Amino acid sequence: MTELVEVVVTAEDADWLTRFTRALVEERWVACGHVVPAMRAVYRWAGAVHDDAQARVGLHTRASLVPAIVERARREHPDEVPCVIAFPLTGGHPDYLAWVVAATRDG
Repeated sequence: MTELVEVVVTAEDADWLTRFTRALVEERWVACGHVVPAMRAVYRWAGAVHDDAQARVGLHTRASLVPAIVERARREHPDEVPCVIAFPLTGGHPDYLAWVVAATRDG
């Protein structure tokens, strides 16, 4: 079976994140993205602690497509070092997992 993952991407601008997600779906890099438009991120950057509003998306895709998604985020994301991380999907509804494979390109 094809190895699947959830790729998490965060951004300050929920609209940018939604456009990024839509492009990935249209181009079959991901099957879908679940955008959470409002959350808070507390983190250390450049020697200071920040507390900022952000958005988050969970993208469902093939593990083999993660490098291309990371590279695209590196080029297009407004942050200098964007949060882009992948978690393996270790199980789930078989029909849903099959749909993720069918909805994405070979990687």
